[in-house]
Order: sequence, then C-alpha cells, then structure tokens
Amino acid sequence: MSATAQQQQRTVEVTERDLPLHCPTPSTPVWNMHPRVFLDVAKAGELLCPYCGTRYVYLGAPPKGH
Repeated sequence: MSATAQQQQRTVEVTERDLPLHCPTPSTPVWNMHPRVFLDVAKAGELLCPYCGTRYVYLGAPPKGH
C-alpha cells in the first residue's frame, strides 16, 4: 500500500446503535462513491470495506438476538 493510500484509509468505530452497518455510511462526505455493501462487523469485530478500504471496528459487547 502506498503512503498516499495509507493516509486516505479511514477508521470508523461502530457501536450496537450503528447496526446494521453499511458502507458508505450516511455521514460519508460522498455517500454514492461506491455501491452500498452491508458489513457484519459485530460478528467479526473488525472489517474492511471491499470497495474503499474503510476500516470498521466494533466496540462493545456482541449484540443480543439471532
């Protein structure tokens, strides 16, 4: 990964309130920069968006339910 790509990679902290999580999120400056993809970050704990490389980190206890 180049230095420029590393500088552009974002890390987003996610809580149970943010689920279900999709990228890009509504707070992303360019919300239509790639197709919406849903990410099961609560199960994995940490995921990268396959399109833009944004790193999502789940904070807190696993969600209750199915």
